[in-house]
Amino acid sequence: MSLEAFLHDLHADTNASRPPDEVDWEDAPLKYKLYRGLPAFPLSPEVSLTLEGRELPSRIDLTCIGHFLWYVFGLTQLSHSYLASINLGQSAGPLQMYRRFVPSGGGLYPNEVYVYLKTKDIPAGVYHYDAAHHRLILLREGDFDSYLKLALGNRCDLSACFGTVFISSVFWKNFFKYNNFAYRLQGLDTGVLIGQLLEVAKRFGFASRVYFQFLDRAVNHLLGLSDKEENVYAVIPLSTEPVITRFAVDNDRTKKVLAAELCRDLPAVLHDRYEKSRKVKDFPMIIKMNEASMMDSSESFRQIGVAQKIHNNIQLAYMPHVERLSYDLASICRKRYSPETDFVLSRVTQPQLAALLQEALASFSYRNDLENPHEKSGSRVSVYACLYNVEDVPNGAYRYDSANHALSRILPGDHRLRLQQGMSLDNINLFQVPICLHVAGEKDFFKTALGYRGYRIQQMEAGMLVQRLLLAACATGMGGRPLLGFNASNSDEIYKMALQGETSLIQIPIGLYRHRPRLEAGLHS
Repeated sequence: MSLEAFLHDLHADTNASRPPDEVDWEDAPLKYKLYRGLPAFPLSPEVSLTLEGRELPSRIDLTCIGHFLWYVFGLTQLSHSYLASINLGQSAGPLQMYRRFVPSGGGLYPNEVYVYLKTKDIPAGVYHYDAAHHRLILLREGDFDSYLKLALGNRCDLSACFGTVFISSVFWKNFFKYNNFAYRLQGLDTGVLIGQLLEVAKRFGFASRVYFQFLDRAVNHLLGLSDKEENVYAVIPLSTEPVITRFAVDNDRTKKVLAAELCRDLPAVLHDRYEKSRKVKDFPMIIKMNEASMMDSSESFRQIGVAQKIHNNIQLAYMPHVERLSYDLASICRKRYSPETDFVLSRVTQPQLAALLQEALASFSYRNDLENPHEKSGSRVSVYACLYNVEDVPNGAYRYDSANHALSRILPGDHRLRLQQGMSLDNINLFQVPICLHVAGEKDFFKTALGYRGYRIQQMEAGMLVQRLLLAACATGMGGRPLLGFNASNSDEIYKMALQGETSLIQIPIGLYRHRPRLEAGLHS
């Protein structure tokens, strides 16, 4: 199969990417990575249950790092319920799940988090965050500022950063269930995790910049990863400096850096780890796509910025002025809920809708390596909405114009039936949903400039926006459930996206809900 056909099936024919055989849940992999025989450093379990009113510590210590990582990707909740859920693909019976504050496709969490730290509490070096035991595992000790600076193409001075986060995707962790469709989920899940990390970083007073472009093999080599099993998707340096002048373009950027040469500067490391699955199937297309997306030379790095598009604003409806939402992220993370059959149709006020959209898009702004750091950042993903029963807003399909805080009506009417017919599963009744959002992006995923890596980046940016939408929905008293089981061409037609060269990337029904019966407890001291 060609790479073009592979990506086409991920969107246009999702059934072609799904597993042909029944999922072997007995041989499913763990949802967290476990290393064996390496130095371990426990993190404090006494996590504060609020992120409001935090003061930046005089120095970043291990306690601060531990609390930060727990809010980003720690195991935070234990949920026990009894149900037969179509989308989980499991038979009726008790269902016990360890949850995190971020959603994940099928609750499988294909990501892993690594950190390069320079604190006085522990040796400087590269660590894996062992979420199962809330501890750090030392993978490689040493100072790697110069190495990482080169791996990022001389675009960041790591000496000003106390740490750098690496977010990877472990291919088998969700391939075992979703087959090739796992590739699409891996990008989205990574984006959701990045979105959560950036929101938590704000509360801790950390400045950050997301690097989507780096020398893959060099970064994987540093962490001791095999790119046939796992690949780093994003590198995020963290600093306590209020303005990240260190993230500006370096004068040495014109110097060509090659991954192969950089890897020779460090000896290879191979670590033992526990793999629960007795049989790991091959995933040749995901490996092929990953290899096609890799960057082996710093000369491949590009800045694409944000293209300005002209939209038909004849039917532009300005939203009411509302203040930015003010909420305790810790509380919202605990309350966030993904309704399924639990949606209950109720009228949504116009200020509610305005606050949700404004907050999500305003908080989405972030520093990244796709744009000039001295220019105002924009968004390469858009938000569309099919609205029903929203106060003072006629039923119809809209595009949200964040610059003007307005809705541009594209097609009037109630589109719930058409959206319901486009669902691949009957696990959600869209007739009970007043707000059905679609995050959209360029149909060619900036392939000309970024190659196949552009697809991965686009999925990550969509996921980052999804997490902001879910947090904002919860802060306005509603719940949202991200879905990929929908007909993208159907929603594209509703919004007339072909005129803008865009396509739907993910669907998010949002509305009021009732909780399903389940036992739930927090995992914290």
